[in-house]
Amino acid sequence: MKTLSVCFLFSFFLFACGGKTETKTPDQPVKPFDSLAVIKAPVADNPYVTMDISPMDMSYFPVNYMKTKMASLTMDPPLARVIYSRPHLQGRHIFHEVLKYGQPWRLGANEATELQLFSDATIQGKKVKAGRYILYCIPQENEWTLVLNGYIDSWGLKQEPSKDIARFTIPITKTNTSLEYFTMVFLGKDKQAELLMAWDNVEAKLPISF
Repeated sequence: MKTLSVCFLFSFFLFACGGKTETKTPDQPVKPFDSLAVIKAPVADNPYVTMDISPMDMSYFPVNYMKTKMASLTMDPPLARVIYSRPHLQGRHIFHEVLKYGQPWRLGANEATELQLFSDATIQGKKVKAGRYILYCIPQENEWTLVLNGYIDSWGLKQEPSKDIARFTIPITKTNTSLEYFTMVFLGKDKQAELLMAWDNVEAKLPISF
């Protein structure tokens, strides 16, 4: 009778616990006992400077000059360099949401765009001495007027027309694509360069001979 009671109690205990033993699915990997969760550290704000949404860039002529110079110790000095900042559209159109026809534009953002000529040059038949210049633009619907200016190391929003040195009018071309970031880059070879300026669906080229 005592044995029967013990069996009854054991059966009742199994039924109350569901009568099942836990099984592990072989597809689920078992982490080691001492494994730690990978926690990514939050990205901290830069305490030294506010990050600029219009990064600075530069382009040399001859094309890829700096990369070529790194591979050669006997290269001639560069002929030209442009330093500028690259604004972007952010869903806008270049005209008239960013720029206005007939109003001066710094050809970029932030500081005034700088064109440095390391050698005397000819632009549209005009002789230009080697040196550092500010380059800004007065855009129109079908052409741009580019202005060489001597007011170097200045903020681009305010031009100083009294320091204008030369003006060049060049046609613009409409493209079938929209370029998000304003871009300036040198094209060409030997002593014949073109300074390409492109943004949204607009391109303009300034020929420079050395």
